[in-house]
Amino acid sequence: MAQHLFDSFDLRGLRLPNRVVMAPMRRARALEEVPDDLTVRYYAQRASAGLIVSEGAPISREATGCLFTPGLYTAAQVAGWQRVTDAVRDRGGRIFAQLWHAGRASHVSLQADGRAPVSSVARVSGDVAFAHGPDGTPGRVPASTPRALGTAEVGRVAADFAAAAAAADKAGFHGTELHAATQYLFEQFLNAELNDRTDRYGGRDVADRIRFTLEVTDAVVERIGASRVGIRFSPFSTVGNMPADDRSEETYLALAEELAARDLAYVHVHDTSGFADDGGEPRKRLRALLRDMRARMPGTPFVLAGGMTRESADELIGAGTIDLAAFGQPYISNPDLVERFRTGAPLTPPDRTTYFGGDATGYVDYPAVTDPGA
Repeated sequence: MAQHLFDSFDLRGLRLPNRVVMAPMRRARALEEVPDDLTVRYYAQRASAGLIVSEGAPISREATGCLFTPGLYTAAQVAGWQRVTDAVRDRGGRIFAQLWHAGRASHVSLQADGRAPVSSVARVSGDVAFAHGPDGTPGRVPASTPRALGTAEVGRVAADFAAAAAAADKAGFHGTELHAATQYLFEQFLNAELNDRTDRYGGRDVADRIRFTLEVTDAVVERIGASRVGIRFSPFSTVGNMPADDRSEETYLALAEELAARDLAYVHVHDTSGFADDGGEPRKRLRALLRDMRARMPGTPFVLAGGMTRESADELIGAGTIDLAAFGQPYISNPDLVERFRTGAPLTPPDRTTYFGGDATGYVDYPAVTDPGA
């Protein structure tokens, strides 16, 4: 029997009441980099999702790539996230923490003592970061030139991820998701066109360029268990001026074969083809790769995000292409998205000017159809 968006799902022992996932979205509202009252309210409002994946939480000061983003590396941050997870659980929800290292997508003003960000290579992205400008004013500034991580340093970064996973566990998250997508540190190793290292983490050989991802995954799995670790990929993405990589299929199929034996909670694929006016070919290519990855990972749940609608989600779940459907922007302005999908209520369009930074406006003031005072 075909499965559909409102069916329950067993996610490695965690029962999800529906197949709707709230995708991770950076909102840059935590002025002290600690979850506050607004953060608690924001996530609690959206607890009817089958699963919430939090905004990317930096695993260390070095990992930070955006102002006002709550991390998972201090006691205050853990306590703040505990308030969030308590609120979500109180409303019957489930929430994973997304663990994030921005790598070169950062700025010296976000780093300790104004140091250079780190990356796989010492090549600037040409993109921008939300950081402090020369006069200290928050805003979009050119990302800084990074320095390449030394071979011996990679183990330290893996340990930082493991420590953040343990912090997420202490804060009450149901699990963690590794942010290995959309230009950040994992992709800076995985992208064969960018990664010109010549050591054991270099880009020329597929086993070398996936090594960082596997070592971090193993470190986190060892700390909290495979059934509580998901990972997010965005094959073919050029977000953040990442170079197009004609070896993407080779990279992600090799990862699928390696990860199959690790029995992770899920693989979360982000379709970024909608970010460019490129026709439908990239999406077709991604869907073909998704099918090939899934064939190599029988039994591993798959999540798809990017341009999803209720109709396309139902179709893909019903066809067995994916198990769970993730929605990003619709969740910004529709905290009760599951209920709106279920009843056919119209969706509220989001105000793009309030996506990042600011106060409660455009963050927690979108009403639910079923509870205008929410």
